[in-house]
Amino acid sequence: QVQLVESGGGLVQAGGSLRLSCAASGRTLSTYTMAWFRQAPGKEREFVAAILWNGPIAYYADSVQGRFTISRDNAKNTVSLRMNSLKPEDTAVYCCAAAMFLRSDYRLSKKYRSWGQGTQVTVSS
Repeated sequence: QVQLVESGGGLVQAGGSLRLSCAASGRTLSTYTMAWFRQAPGKEREFVAAILWNGPIAYYADSVQGRFTISRDNAKNTVSLRMNSLKPEDTAVYCCAAAMFLRSDYRLSKKYRSWGQGTQVTVSS
């Protein structure tokens, strides 16, 4: 099982940027599809972005398309989420997740077996 630790959250004004990082230990990430999910108070967890294990192919939720960029560095065993043009509705706890060899249904949280504890992102208006 891979262990995941997020960092980089914080408070930012609307229109600002943040970069979240997810550091993995215990296993190499090269065989894992990695994703970011978020959960706002009183709302269900929602998919944000995913990057497949077998290539730099990324997918995004419609709400973040064009503003967020997911990337991975298998040599450093990390995954990042660059968030630009942040909006107050982006406020949530952001968690990274890992699923070995996942090729489909990457938007479904139930497909991911490893989760980090999360990092808070707060966007003020």
